[in-house]
Amino acid sequence: MSEFFSNMGVAEFLTPDRVVSLAWALVTFVAGILVARVTSAAVGRAMKKRVSDHEALLFRRLVFYGLLAIVIVVTMQQLGFKPGVLLGTAGILSIAIGFASQTSVSNLISGLFLIAERPFAVGDQLDIDGRIGVVLSIDLLSVKLRMFDNVMMRVPNEHMIKTTILNRTRFPIRRADIQIGVAYKEDTAKVREILFEVADRNPLVLDEPAPRFFYKGYGDSALELQLSVWTARENFFQVRTGLHEEIKTAFDEHGIEIPFPHRTLYTGSVTEPFPVRVIDGMQEAEPDGGVADTS
Repeated sequence: MSEFFSNMGVAEFLTPDRVVSLAWALVTFVAGILVARVTSAAVGRAMKKRVSDHEALLFRRLVFYGLLAIVIVVTMQQLGFKPGVLLGTAGILSIAIGFASQTSVSNLISGLFLIAERPFAVGDQLDIDGRIGVVLSIDLLSVKLRMFDNVMMRVPNEHMIKTTILNRTRFPIRRADIQIGVAYKEDTAKVREILFEVADRNPLVLDEPAPRFFYKGYGDSALELQLSVWTARENFFQVRTGLHEEIKTAFDEHGIEIPFPHRTLYTGSVTEPFPVRVIDGMQEAEPDGGVADTS
């Protein structure tokens, strides 16, 4: 480059026509970027009234990058480059970049599938591999989420296509399942009545679909029950937490025992439990039901 300028001379290279061309190219490029930004923003605001935030964001970016490509082509033409040469160079570069970045191409294609399928949108709450976050943006190469601890997580689109995703906010209502254990001595009919009363008093629990009571089985230390209620998706965590507290209070008021694991030791299938005494920190049961002194 230095030899080029030394042979031609700066004055010979920067002729008045070339200076004008460079100036017009610079003005065209700057003005084109400003127009692209303003136009894409206006399109995004207009599309939000008709489509989802996700689709409006995609339209905005497509308009911006489309106008930017036009601006670059026009600027290159003003600098003296021919369109045919530009298209040929762009084709060669596209092939080279495609071979050099197969992962990016895979993410790009996966992003197009996500756009077409639309399994989630901006603002949805997703569960991905056990991690839960809110969708911030859906780009052509990745999806960005804000986790509940205010950390951003970037997930490649290829992974989003291959993995199982739980969309926790796709539908307007959700079901909260409250797992409960009560002592074997309790009357399950009374327990069921108390649980329905608790659900009925909670203003965030929906009347339709109605709350359901399930008898799940016999646990090691308790009768395993479940109360299932429906609520608006934005109230889910508040309802699930509140019902646990309200059920505990109601059980205490009615004397319903919530047991913890018990262990009972027997000396035979039909004998009474044998007594145990602690002597100097040691204990041992004798065959006749007494405790031997091990001190």
